[in-house]
Amino acid sequence: MNWRPAKGVTGPDPERSMSYFGKQYHAPGTAPGTLVPHAAADAPLVIHLMDYTETEVEEVVLRSAADCVPYLDRDSRTWIQVNGQVNPETLRQLGELFDLHDLALEDVLNTGQRPKMEVYDEQLFLTLAMPVHRHGQLQTVQISLFVGPGYLIGFCPLDQDLFEPVRKRMRKPNNRRFASRGIDYLLYALIDLVIDEGYPVLEAFGEQLERLEQEVLARPSHRTLTEIHGLKRELLLLRRMLWPQRELVNELLHTEEGLIQADTQVYLRDCHDHTVQIIELLESFRDMASSMVDIYLSSVSHRTNETMRVLTMIATIFIPLTFIVGIYGMNFEHPSSPWAMPELGWYYGYPMVWGMMILVTSGLVWFFRRRGWL
Repeated sequence: MNWRPAKGVTGPDPERSMSYFGKQYHAPGTAPGTLVPHAAADAPLVIHLMDYTETEVEEVVLRSAADCVPYLDRDSRTWIQVNGQVNPETLRQLGELFDLHDLALEDVLNTGQRPKMEVYDEQLFLTLAMPVHRHGQLQTVQISLFVGPGYLIGFCPLDQDLFEPVRKRMRKPNNRRFASRGIDYLLYALIDLVIDEGYPVLEAFGEQLERLEQEVLARPSHRTLTEIHGLKRELLLLRRMLWPQRELVNELLHTEEGLIQADTQVYLRDCHDHTVQIIELLESFRDMASSMVDIYLSSVSHRTNETMRVLTMIATIFIPLTFIVGIYGMNFEHPSSPWAMPELGWYYGYPMVWGMMILVTSGLVWFFRRRGWL
């Protein structure tokens, strides 16, 4: 999870794959709607604008939020995508131009929000959670969307343009879906991309689970158990972010706002179906990871029992041999005593004892194998 502590607030190591606490917040007692930067920008701010009608698509990169003013009076649909670490000044400018609510702007700046939908007059505000793999780590990125009549404003804290696949579809001259539909279809396309990003992440989890399962059954180690616990932790935190996303799509389907048209609801139902599939896969992986811990403990116990059985067999074989060599190690010999050990004076006494020990060992091995202990 992309974690960055608020100003003046310490937290866990951000280099860990996913932190237990992943929300930015203001100091307690701060007035609602206050926009305060949390840290220096580590991702450059890029404002990408796409203005499209039924016949043409115009695409520009804005130097500042105020540069979008000429596009507001057009009879077109406008998509403004803000990528990178957004600053309070840019948020204030967009808030004034589109009459965005202060609380919603605060939620954009304070990432780590729970996926949700808020209705402000004729405007919808949505926060989504997108799982991505960056630098070999799993992160949950907050995507914030404002939707109003004829416009959509998106915020992504990464410098990577995650919505380029949607732009490629919009640039195609024969693609009439965006041109002939309202801004709600663009909203669907963005939500669909965010939700479907969960599939490759879960596929990676599935491959990791398969590898761990083979390792647990073959030769489990302490590293295996550590990796299983880390996997369970990531799945739990991922569930905490993706479970509300299903409710968000369901709420968007049943919203009474005029921004969502009836023909777009068909596509949103498909999004809802995808969220259900992802949650079901996530729950299945969590159950598999939990059962894998039991398999690990059983496997370790079985290996311990096997080792103890082999050691017990070896000790059992050497017990009679130790007894024999202990008897003949006493060396009680007297030429006239009837209680002396006559074998000490025999010509073949030494090889006879060796033969007796080999015979005892062979008999024990045969007995253990017949009983299935070896």
